[in-house]
Amino acid sequence: MNTGPLDLRQTRARLDPAARAWFDRALTEATATADRAAAGATDGTAPGQDPGPWERHFATAGRHAGHRHADAVRTLLLTAARPDPPTLTRLYHHGTADERRALLLALPYLRHLTPPDAARPLVEAALRTHDTRLIAAAVGPYAARHLDPHTWRHALLTCLFTQVPVDAVADLEHRARGDRELARMLADHADERTAAGRPVPPDLHRVLTLTDEPSEES
Repeated sequence: MNTGPLDLRQTRARLDPAARAWFDRALTEATATADRAAAGATDGTAPGQDPGPWERHFATAGRHAGHRHADAVRTLLLTAARPDPPTLTRLYHHGTADERRALLLALPYLRHLTPPDAARPLVEAALRTHDTRLIAAAVGPYAARHLDPHTWRHALLTCLFTQVPVDAVADLEHRARGDRELARMLADHADERTAAGRPVPPDLHRVLTLTDEPSEES
């Protein structure tokens, strides 16, 4: 995703006229969905969000906006619709790989989620896949903020297992620094690979070096 995916004017300007008209309709419907949900929450008539037309637009963003802009467009639709956790879960599990990846990339921008870690199960689900694109998207800023140390360490090991570059791991230096348990896990992984006659990935040595540095809390 390009820097500043939530800049509506920049995203809209990059679209051709037909895509721009589609995007305007989709964004209007997403905003209307959020407004209806907010009104229902206020008067007690709507306990949650019903599937809206914007979800169809979320699914077809690649076709209408083009693959290059699909992630930014989907992020903007999600921020406008303000989906509740059940809606996010439905979108993720019913979506294509591209839709799931876009949703994971959008998580840091969904500040409305209550509780803030409500989408953590989706991150954990992505980490259990063998899809390196989903894994790379899952270890972004949302994971850095909301994964507990045990789960985060295993997420990092998943990157090493699947050869996802650790550059994809948000806040790597801060979270790895001085982590002795992570150092032990990395050393065990390196020993296993060496015993099996397989090379130890350079990224492992890079992270292991970070664990030798004192943590900020030290």
